[in-house]
Amino acid sequence: MFKQNFQGPAQEVLVYREVSLFPISGNNWPVVALALAIGLFLFVFLILPVVTVVFVAFQDPNTGSFTLINFVDFFNNSLFQESSLNSVYVAFMAVVVATIISLPLAYFTTRFNFRGAILIQTLGIVPLIMPPFVGAVAMLLLFGENGSVNLLLSEWLGITIPFMEGLNGVILVEAIHYFPFILINLSAALLNIDRAMEESAQNLGASGIRLFRRIVFPLAMPGYVAGASLVFLKVFDDLATPLLLNINNMLAPQAYLRITSIGISDPMGYVISVILVAFSLFSLWVSFLALKNKDYSTLQKGGGGLMRRDLKPWEMVGCYFVIIFILFLVLSPHIGLALLSFGTIWSFSVFPDAFTLAHYADMFSSAGQYIWNTLLYAGLAALIDVILGIAIAYLVWRTGLVGRKWLDYVSMGAVAIPGVVLGIGYLRTFVEFNVPIVDKPLASWWVIIVIALAIRRLPYALRACVAALQQVSVTLEEAAENLGATKSRTVRRIVVPLMTGGILAGFITSFATAAVELSTTIMLVSAESDAPLAFGIYEYMQSAAGRGPGAALGIVAVLIVGIAAYISHLVINRTEKQRTSSGIRIAEQVGAT
Repeated sequence: MFKQNFQGPAQEVLVYREVSLFPISGNNWPVVALALAIGLFLFVFLILPVVTVVFVAFQDPNTGSFTLINFVDFFNNSLFQESSLNSVYVAFMAVVVATIISLPLAYFTTRFNFRGAILIQTLGIVPLIMPPFVGAVAMLLLFGENGSVNLLLSEWLGITIPFMEGLNGVILVEAIHYFPFILINLSAALLNIDRAMEESAQNLGASGIRLFRRIVFPLAMPGYVAGASLVFLKVFDDLATPLLLNINNMLAPQAYLRITSIGISDPMGYVISVILVAFSLFSLWVSFLALKNKDYSTLQKGGGGLMRRDLKPWEMVGCYFVIIFILFLVLSPHIGLALLSFGTIWSFSVFPDAFTLAHYADMFSSAGQYIWNTLLYAGLAALIDVILGIAIAYLVWRTGLVGRKWLDYVSMGAVAIPGVVLGIGYLRTFVEFNVPIVDKPLASWWVIIVIALAIRRLPYALRACVAALQQVSVTLEEAAENLGATKSRTVRRIVVPLMTGGILAGFITSFATAAVELSTTIMLVSAESDAPLAFGIYEYMQSAAGRGPGAALGIVAVLIVGIAAYISHLVINRTEKQRTSSGIRIAEQVGAT
């Protein structure tokens, strides 16, 4: 897209037009070859495994013919019926709890003037850097039947609350981890509301809860629905958290258990996988219907969001009390994990009996391979993602290649594919594909873990690269070509350097999220020497004796993700400041050479 600015007497007019730097001709065969290569990669490692899963789900295990008997058996099985209802219930209730957590944080920090709003928003995003399964055991020690909170409640009030009993534990852990998706999107939506709408409603007599219920929240609905649909998808597809909490009567754990205990020939694992994909697509469709045929636009823009007002002393005390309580709740997994990593014995007590560094010593002596594997796998996966992201973004936005947008659609389709489904698809598709050099099936070679991580995180890197490319003015490329630079040199010396911020953001996002991925990798680890960090944490947490070293390994995972996020923030800010001036300088240098 190319944007031209025309300054009129009253306003700036933006005119967009399509720009094709690579028009279809006989001399752009490298572009066609690149598109075909990317398409082949996506077909083999994304489309084919998913199609295989769907095909096996409708296949008679004895004759190989098409049948619906597998689905009939699924819906006639009481365990699978219960698992389906439990998965929907947990995902829905996690959205409800996440809404209760995020709504006050978003509204208070965008509506009122008080100190610490930025810090509160920042702390509210911190839970995303810890995978839910990592903090699940820590949550048990804090909120379980004999956890710290219930011990205090029993001593002070003579009561206990089943925070972590059964499905409640999964709901609480998932909601605390994923609520930032609602917080981020809802806060952005509240900041985009034209304050004139609020003023008009107040002039007509609306105020307080009525104003929020009838005006503010409906106008912020697009942001809320976007965040809520993400929470539902993530919770519905999560595998590791229910497993660690010993909750097996949900769909994702059932798919994993059927394949790992009975074998890859068991049709029920594939039927459950198809249902998981169908529910993921259904939730996206419902979120689309929730916003269809409704107008959330305002007549003006730039109103500065909701009107901020000062709080009265008693109101400020109430707001701070609610916010501190929520922040303590959402940061409790981090607090519990840190205590567990340093504690000696923590059982039937509010805090560990004593503190030690022995868990970290044990972890580094026995789990070093997990850390190295994670850095290798996540680094390679992120590198693949940014290379594919740059190529797909350029093919889609800078060429006139027929069918180029399908590369974007297919790549983003990985968002709707649960990790356990992709893992099962890889096992079935590549179990008999023998790699000549290593003389082992691709499904049991560590490279398949890298590919799986790359496919799972490709949408993150792609969106970052697309956003970066859209900020690069096409006139810089045209100027360089007019001065004699070839197209390949222009891309290499102008486009890619100017996309550095987005590329690094995509790399670090893919790296950080791939480093703690378990749903896919747990299906593909064939030897402990090939296991990544997330798998190691899961193995440690299976026994009481391994919880201390497992918590220490979890702290390492949190540090890896946190440091990656911090570096990403620094790089993006620095790159944005230099982007405009460096773009002109690079174009001049390329033309001169």
